Amino acid sequence: MANYVLVHGAWGGGQSYDKTRVDLEAAGHKVLVCALKGIGIRQNELHPGITLTDHINDVLVQITAAGFDRFILAGHSYGGMVVTGVAAQLGARIDALAYLDAFWPEDGQSLWDITGEFEHSWYIDRQKATPGLVPPIGGIDFEIVPNVVGLHPLLTLLEGVKLTGEEKKIPRHVYVYATDWQPTPFTRFAEKAKADPACDYHESKASHHVMSDQPEQIAEILLGLAG
Repeated sequence: MANYVLVHGAWGGGQSYDKTRVDLEAAGHKVLVCALKGIGIRQNELHPGITLTDHINDVLVQITAAGFDRFILAGHSYGGMVVTGVAAQLGARIDALAYLDAFWPEDGQSLWDITGEFEHSWYIDRQKATPGLVPPIGGIDFEIVPNVVGLHPLLTLLEGVKLTGEEKKIPRHVYVYATDWQPTPFTRFAEKAKADPACDYHESKASHHVMSDQPEQIAEILLGLAG
């Protein structure tokens, strides 16, 4: 039996992992779907001062509360920023790290640093009416859905990840690249994964929502890390 820690992306919440959680638990594993401050089921805690460090700490606290000593860690989309920060703290306890169509930063890089002009314009222009809080990227006539999708704190997109060397202790890495979402900001991380002999690279015929579009493939990949 393995322990899995799953971290969701920006704007939404852990419901993106509903099918994944069911599949992993059905195989006999324990699953923690983390809840990040201010988004998803924690929308009531939203404020403009929330940082990437806050979200990293959310995951660290929830891992401790779950009593997980060793675990497999996975992050989707913005969750790649968070799991990278967690890896820098707990790398020696992580059996594998999976990036599911996710950002994969280097030391000191923020999400702002690894996105382009379109994303930058959206982050700044769309928070003018809600200073420090950004609506879902590309969304038109957006309406908040309580506990499901809402605004996202801008500071989490501007703070850089701090690596410590601890993340180098993780023995296995996986990257899943969604091929049916274009244009995508994740091609550069797919190329990084393909060039890394220590990383298992997979392509998924899916939109950015790989867990719901290709649940069987994602479950197979993650279950393969439990050996």
